[in-house]
Amino acid sequence: MKNINPTTKLGIWLIEEDEAFFREKVPLHRNVTHPHKRLQHLAGRFLLKYLFPDFPSHLVQIADTRKPYLPDEEYHFSISHCGDFAAAIVSKNYRVGIDIEIPDEKVKRIHQKFISDAEMEVLNPMHLEEYTQIWSAKETVFKWYSKGEVDFRQHIQLHKIVDHSCFRGFFTKNEYDLDIFIKQFSKLCLSYVFTPEIQM
Repeated sequence: MKNINPTTKLGIWLIEEDEAFFREKVPLHRNVTHPHKRLQHLAGRFLLKYLFPDFPSHLVQIADTRKPYLPDEEYHFSISHCGDFAAAIVSKNYRVGIDIEIPDEKVKRIHQKFISDAEMEVLNPMHLEEYTQIWSAKETVFKWYSKGEVDFRQHIQLHKIVDHSCFRGFFTKNEYDLDIFIKQFSKLCLSYVFTPEIQM
């Protein structure tokens, strides 16, 4: 768990428990038939309450864009899962987005779909981890925006990386500058963003 600031927390969970462990603590909000996806779903919801014990899990709804949200926006939150990991970021005062990725060669093969020519020139990714970080950062911005209809090449522009831990970016749909934080673990890439609440 990481306390980003007094009202914003982030956590990553390695899923080693069975479904019963999570079902005792959080509700299953939708009909997920695949057992592992159901486990990921429950672990993500569990993390919300783990980070903020008073988080009202039972009030979570799903938007048309498939983003979970609270109707009264008492908390802003974002969830991601990949393999045996789940991650969540929750805030009372900041708009947030999060993504985790296990590096996969497919990301490198399809990079033209989400990295612009200008970004290739500036960022110059060479290794799978670097392509994964770019993909993850853009997924994070997509979740942060939450309205759908985002062209990863056109609308999310990454200008540079600072100290191997932060992408400086620009979201063209609402002309907003962003810092997208990244952390590379041995088998996992994490990215997240938090900004003051803004009108989308």
